[in-house]
Amino acid sequence: MYGWIWRHLPGNALVRALISVALVLGIVYVLFQYVFPWAEPLLPFNDVTVDGQ
Repeated sequence: MYGWIWRHLPGNALVRALISVALVLGIVYVLFQYVFPWAEPLLPFNDVTVDGQ
């Protein structure tokens, strides 16, 4: 998969590396801004089953 992406990016190795970094940063941004806040209420991390007694 990564080889396929690398082969389809334009430019030489330096340009491809910069585009790859920009793509990774964009994906991380979308995950933190949209996907994780949407999924957070669906996850059971705040459902504590231990009583305070």
